[in-house]
Amino acid sequence: MEKHIVEADGNGEIDVNGQVSPVTYTLSLKEGKGRSYEVDVRLMAPRDWLLRRGFERDAVLVSQSGARIPVYHDDDSRHGDGRLEPADAISIELTARDDSCTSEVDLMRKYPEFDGADA
Repeated sequence: MEKHIVEADGNGEIDVNGQVSPVTYTLSLKEGKGRSYEVDVRLMAPRDWLLRRGFERDAVLVSQSGARIPVYHDDDSRHGDGRLEPADAISIELTARDDSCTSEVDLMRKYPEFDGADA
């Protein structure tokens, strides 16, 4: 069973087809398997902004550290194909799960938002 460790917030940019906009995001850190860490990334983006930039299913979060993290629209609604449509909610949740950090050094390099957070 995964053990929740800590949450942190950050400021970065969302990149959709080369067009960027400031965005805030939330990180949730968990212990992964072995000595790894899992970071869940969550952000909200305006539906109309996304649609005007040709968003369909995925974008890139440029985090505070400059890491480029693919984020996805997990559409479990009536469309079934994952594509964003004008009838969707006005604010769209984009998420990712990153399990690439295999040490605390890797974790802090990629996610400095956790620096000083209570574990």
